[in-house]
Order: sequence, then structure tokens, then C-alpha cells
Amino acid sequence: MNDRELLYVKTIAETKSISEAAKKLFVAQPSLSQALQKIEQSIGTPLFIRHQGGMMLTLAGEKYYKAANEILNIYNDFTNEITYINDLKKGRVTIGITNFMGSYLLPKIIPPFNDKYPNIEIYITEKNSSILEQELLDCTIDFAIMHNHPKRQNKSILYDVLYKDPFVIVTKKGYIPATYKKKNEDSNSSYPKIDIRLLKDEKFIMVDKGKGIRNVCDIILDTAGINPRIALTTKSYETARRLASTGYGITMIPLEYIKIFEGKYDADYYFIDNDESSYWNTCIATNPNMYQSRVAKVFIELINVYFKTNQPI
Repeated sequence: MNDRELLYVKTIAETKSISEAAKKLFVAQPSLSQALQKIEQSIGTPLFIRHQGGMMLTLAGEKYYKAANEILNIYNDFTNEITYINDLKKGRVTIGITNFMGSYLLPKIIPPFNDKYPNIEIYITEKNSSILEQELLDCTIDFAIMHNHPKRQNKSILYDVLYKDPFVIVTKKGYIPATYKKKNEDSNSSYPKIDIRLLKDEKFIMVDKGKGIRNVCDIILDTAGINPRIALTTKSYETARRLASTGYGITMIPLEYIKIFEGKYDADYYFIDNDESSYWNTCIATNPNMYQSRVAKVFIELINVYFKTNQPI
């Protein structure tokens, strides 16, 4: 039983005539008669009684006709829904985003998307990068906006880089001797550079292991050959930053994250000199084996367009 067979029986029942049904369906009358024969043979009972008044449904035919109407209505509703979804008049997208990033990025990208596609439902899940990667592999989110370091990539996931975000060292104001500082040749930055190896004997404030920031910090310290003296670990990078601003120790955070709590607990910031690994990428992560809906594709394109004209670094 397929949609064509259902439509054949439905049309014959409504016109009460093979010839009229054939005209309405734009098929040859002999072909329609043969198709009806095959349908009746496949279910093992006649669907119509043929007499002078036309084609009349049998009891089995009435059941078939009722089922045909219900199934075709469901199918039509489904195709209409798909059309609405394809036209972006209806739909749903589930976006994963890392903790803290959502607080400054989502207000910038969701309102313009909603203005353009007001009937699209948007679901947000805020997790750390490792959990988001697992949710991508489990196909429970459409895509993720997250951070990633090239040395810590999952080979089953595609990472489309939006921008490169360098890590900076955070200290109490005036704590670093002037002789340690190097002028930053990048005219876009007001922060000097420093060789992190000069700070090998300092106390470090770190975020918990397993977090994306901690992973990058471990890579930076390992590259510099530093076995850090850890004074404290915390779940929050902002707690680490504020403690560093008081002189309790030093820490490292992404440059972009400074802007989230800008103006509170003022500190000195330094780029890390002679270290090509002291950064992470902000990227869109997708599962290449997962079907990507048109809604998700349009949202991803909007994010890419936004970052092409609004590079934060």
C-alpha cells in the first residue's frame, strides 16, 4: 500500500467511475483498471462492486477508503509541515554553547535571527566543551559554539574557526618588574608581552582540570617547561582573575573573557611571548555524520557573517 494506490482507490470511490477517475488522475483507463486489480489481489478481497450505477464500495472497500483518507491527510499535513520548515516559516534548532560565552555572544546573534525568522524555536544548552563534543557525537544538539585548541581536537568533529583568541597572564597591578616587559608590536593591543618562563617560581591560580581554559593553560605551561606551584584551583575563571588582581597569585585567561566583567577588580594583563600555543580558537563545531537541517545551516551562516564583520580580537 503506497500513496499512489491510496489515491487511486480514493478517486475511484469518489467518482464512482474508472474512466472518470482515470481522467482526474491523468492515467490511462486500462492502467488504472490493472492497478485496481493488483490492489484487490494483494489484499485478497474486492474493494468495489461493479453495476450500472457505477463503482460502489464493498465493506472492505469502505474500510480501505476511510484508511486512505486518513493516511493521505496525514501525508499532506506532513508535506505542508516540511514546506514550512524548508521555507523557514517553522522549525527548531538546538545550539550548544560553552559556559560564559553565552552571556556575551547570544545577545548579539539571537535577536537578529529572531527578527528574520520569528517562528523558529531556539533551544540553548550551556555546557563545557568536552560535554558539548559528546552531545554532538550523540546527535542531541545541531551544532556547538565553543572553544578548541588544535592539540585537543576530537577527530570525529569538524571545527570551523571563527577567530583566534590569545591567552593573557593576569597579575596584580604593578606586580611585574619593568625589566620583564616587552613592547607589543601589535598596534591593536595595549598590553605588553612577557616571557612566561620568567614567572616559573610564581604561585599559579588555576581553574579545575577538565575545563577548556585549564587544558590550554596546561599546554602553555608544558610548552614553557614549567611545573607550576598551584596556590588554588577554582571552577570560575573570573574568581581566578579577581584573586590574581589582589596579588594572591597569577593566572591565565582568554583575552576575550576580560570583557565580560570589564572594569571590576582591575589587573595588569600580558601577552605570552615566544609561545605559539598560547591561544584557543572560538569555533563552530559540527558532527559530519549528522544531518544538518536548513534552519541550522542558516543560523551557522548568520554566525559566520557576524564574525566576519565583528572580529573581537
